[in-house]
Amino acid sequence: MRLALFCVSILFSITLFAQRPEVPNLPSIEPTELGFNQDSIDQLYDRMENMRDPNYLGLVVIKDQQLAIEWYFNTFWRTHIHDIRSAGKSITALILGAAIQDGLVKDIEQDVYSFFPKEKYPGLHEDYKTVKIKDLLDMSSGLDADSDDWETPGNAGKWITKDEWVRYILTIPVVNEPGTRWVYADINAALIGAIIEEKSGMSLRDYAQAKIFGPLDFQDYYWTTNKANQTVAAGNFYLSTLDFAKLGALITSAGKWGEEQIIAESYIERLVEHQVFDINDYNPLADQYGMLWYKSTREFDGEEMSYLWASGNGGNHLVVIPKKKMVVAMTAYGYGQWYPHLRNYAILEKVLNALD
Repeated sequence: MRLALFCVSILFSITLFAQRPEVPNLPSIEPTELGFNQDSIDQLYDRMENMRDPNYLGLVVIKDQQLAIEWYFNTFWRTHIHDIRSAGKSITALILGAAIQDGLVKDIEQDVYSFFPKEKYPGLHEDYKTVKIKDLLDMSSGLDADSDDWETPGNAGKWITKDEWVRYILTIPVVNEPGTRWVYADINAALIGAIIEEKSGMSLRDYAQAKIFGPLDFQDYYWTTNKANQTVAAGNFYLSTLDFAKLGALITSAGKWGEEQIIAESYIERLVEHQVFDINDYNPLADQYGMLWYKSTREFDGEEMSYLWASGNGGNHLVVIPKKKMVVAMTAYGYGQWYPHLRNYAILEKVLNALD
């Protein structure tokens, strides 16, 4: 009986491996060759395959720039795209890194006001002279906007459905000193997208295609864009679980993909290391926040690990563990519920504990 189970386990592993077409700059490899315990991996797959909730879609694990695990569930597959919601904010931070590398933006110390001509945007508020890009990246712009408070004029519900929203959000005043208080607000990522669009003359979607999505060989994606060709930099980004994971691999490779340096290594270093504001009361799975990414330190199998992660409503997480040079991408559509985030943490724990 044990021999039969062993043979089934080996066949299962070979089948999964054989079904994966090769991905440019991301060779497939057996998990065991990267230090994963086969029994632990098989047990994890069996548990995920038998989950009662039908909203879990995909798990992709990349380690040492090699594709170790690529699993899909509930009729989802590699070619399917899915809305990762607010995890798109973290992707916007990566695109900003490409814009800095490209020379469109000098650095994150620049104030927002300097990017928008007053003659083009007559309603541009003088308060934007005090708001720097780094404040947007840390959700500490001080703007009168709060995703959890509909009454604030900068709440996304006030502008997200407009055919042109940049003119509106540039009128929002500052109510707190920039850099002093963390408030989760979609407007921060939206402004970063608007800056890139203003300087490039392209939608954020098209600029990202030219600078990141194309080089990373994205097969399909959709990013909500309004009639004025302005992309929702704060979310509503549909992509595959595999392409989601590639964005994490761009971080573990210090901004390099293949032979091309897409984002400066110094920017990636800040993206990984910079963290401000204790936000554990807001999100118990996170410790701090910075560069539009959550930052956490937890113990797994007796080893303390620090990691950064993008998080989207429904259980859409992109976890990057620099110490292990590992990326764990998870997609789901349990929108409006908290348990998919807890489920992802449990899966992350199982993946990390599977490392011998």
